[in-house]
Amino acid sequence: MWSGGAVSSPQPLVRSRALRGTPLFPVDLRLAPFSSFPSLLLRKASPISPPARLVRPGGGPAARAALMQDSGATALVLAGAYSLVRAFDTLTERNLIEQLYSLHISTSEQSLSRKVVHVLSGLLFMSSWPIFSSSIEARYFAAIVPLVNCIRLVTYGLCIFTDEGLIKSVTREGKPEELLRGPLYYVMVLMFCSVVFWRESPVGVVSLAMMSGGDGFADILGRRYGATKLPYNRQKSWIGSISMFIFGFLFSIGMLYYFSAFGCFHVDWDKAVERVAVVSLAATVVESLPISEFVDDNISVPLTSMLTASLLFGSH
Repeated sequence: MWSGGAVSSPQPLVRSRALRGTPLFPVDLRLAPFSSFPSLLLRKASPISPPARLVRPGGGPAARAALMQDSGATALVLAGAYSLVRAFDTLTERNLIEQLYSLHISTSEQSLSRKVVHVLSGLLFMSSWPIFSSSIEARYFAAIVPLVNCIRLVTYGLCIFTDEGLIKSVTREGKPEELLRGPLYYVMVLMFCSVVFWRESPVGVVSLAMMSGGDGFADILGRRYGATKLPYNRQKSWIGSISMFIFGFLFSIGMLYYFSAFGCFHVDWDKAVERVAVVSLAATVVESLPISEFVDDNISVPLTSMLTASLLFGSH
């Protein structure tokens, strides 16, 4: 469990701590306390932190520096997210991805392009968190990025505006209404993890790694090599499920190391490796179940990961 205050507790598996090093703009503000997950999802929930005040330009040099840093980071990540999708729009229109990997898949599904965007979007967004300041408002600035994409998906999904390149690169069948399902759930999970867990909690980090990396590679390799189907779900394959477990585990460990290197938290690796493996197994089992018609993978996978990781890693 996480330690804090004057209450004694066992040695934590992962301990949150302030970011090390000099930020882009020198800021002397503490990281926000972890906003605890609802108590029914945790073994022992932390007290909910009081609402934080927004940084205002007149709040002193440190507050102004934090505001500048977070504004600049938000603009940079927004530009990067837009460029990523635009790049795959172009590659999809020219069928370059399929030709590069010699994958004979229907251009109407654009499965490879869609899943590469799926993998990269979440991992790159999460990787950008350390460039935000150490102020308590930084998480909300970061959440602006998926919020903007959420609004964009809704407007195109409802056909208020049209963008054929976007639709082809992130949907299965090239239909605008598909944007209101899987892709929309995906960016909503990104936004949720930014605000609720942020970079000082391993729960959000592992959950996004499982949704982005694990589920993404399960689909990519499952479609290419998944001839042997699961006995209880003919839509999923053994290769896909094995890939889900392996890549979800590897990306989770990689992202935990990444954030621990930035000083966001300290990891007890002997225990963390075992517990991440359990999270990966739980997410893999749920992803393999024949429930996709009722619950999208972009909901079931991160939700399962959050629940399992919350129980194993505890609260802050």
